[in-house]
Amino acid sequence: MKPSERGFILQDIGTCYNRKQVLKNLTGIIRSDMNWAILGRSGSGKSTLLRLLAGLEVPCQGTLLLNGTPVSQNSRILVPPAKRQIAMVFQDLALWPNLTAKENVMLGMKGNNSEKIALKTLETCGIAGLVSKYPGQMSGGEQQRLAVARALAARPDYLFLDEPFNGLDLEIKDSIIKSIRKLADDHNISIILVSHDPFEVLSLCTHAVVLEDGSIMEQGKIETLMKKPISGVMKMFKNYVDRLRMTF
Repeated sequence: MKPSERGFILQDIGTCYNRKQVLKNLTGIIRSDMNWAILGRSGSGKSTLLRLLAGLEVPCQGTLLLNGTPVSQNSRILVPPAKRQIAMVFQDLALWPNLTAKENVMLGMKGNNSEKIALKTLETCGIAGLVSKYPGQMSGGEQQRLAVARALAARPDYLFLDEPFNGLDLEIKDSIIKSIRKLADDHNISIILVSHDPFEVLSLCTHAVVLEDGSIMEQGKIETLMKKPISGVMKMFKNYVDRLRMTF
């Protein structure tokens, strides 16, 4: 593991809440040329790790590097979230209710082509017809598409997804995932997904970090991990894939 490698490098990372350690001695690399899932049972630290990578959480120990540059270290944020080339879709979507779809997407964008990019992204996400609508006038699935469009229109290096598909039926979820994959592939955007859903993970990601009680249980290519799974989560993924193969 070289500090100059592109991606996030974790060096003995830990986080603490009320003197209790949530993430413990995490060491590894999340390379930028791959799409990653952060997996684990509820309470294992998945969202905490994602927020730490984004700069929304501070490590109580260790160093986090991004493309070879330290960005967080020993209770300090060295590079703020806005300068990490990250866009994030939260579970609650965090849409501005007083702004239209186009205004939500364009918020914070700069450059003469901002409106063109925003409209094209809304089209790719399947909601071009809602450009003048407000979030409160949209269905849950349409709001999800808008949140994804807003994140992708910024053309970040990384798209962080924190269980953004909860409550969606399979058809809508599949359509949104296809939109994400197209825009991510077209613009070399790396995906880091927190999810417990095998369909979402296997549709978007090739690699995984599996957490258990705040520690990394296993990490690597999902296909390889499923051959000899160590964690309960990866055993569940293997069973899911085996059942699909038997069905089809």
